[in-house]
Amino acid sequence: MVIKVFLASSSGSTAIKKKQQDVLGFLEALKVDYAPLDIACNEDNRMWMRENVPVEKKPTNGIPLPPQIFNEESYCGDYETFFDAKEDNAVYAFLGLPPPPGSKEAKEAFILENLPVENGTIVNGTNDAEDEENLEAEEENLDDDTLKASVKEEEAQEEVEDEEAKGEDDQPVSEQEEEGE
Repeated sequence: MVIKVFLASSSGSTAIKKKQQDVLGFLEALKVDYAPLDIACNEDNRMWMRENVPVEKKPTNGIPLPPQIFNEESYCGDYETFFDAKEDNAVYAFLGLPPPPGSKEAKEAFILENLPVENGTIVNGTNDAEDEENLEAEEENLDDDTLKASVKEEEAQEEVEDEEAKGEDDQPVSEQEEEGE
């Protein structure tokens, strides 16, 4: 599955450029395969993006702005929903991809899959000590991979944040003041 990121290579908006850089930088840091599709130079890309963003997700003027993210033909979201998923450590779920083994998302999914649920609510099993031992034993099998993957994910996040900070420091003072307004 390839993630499609629709962007505008020649946008005059610094806000759009920063959002596009944020999305692409984070996907690269996580080593997610993606295809950047330019809507500024390719009318087919622009029309496809506009037609495939769900009506309820389009702005009031009806024209969605980049970046817009898809998993093949399936709409994932725009920058705001991507940012929310990033903050919630749920980027893989947002993208419709399975989390890599050992990542925080994989560990949380594993725990949720293995806990008893009644009426949509997680409940304690009948034998708490036995359930806990089984869960701990299974978690121990994941721990080495989990630690490695979570370290990689944290390093990727730090890399993106460092790049963002570096980009802000390199801006002329007048651009920094505009963003602060």
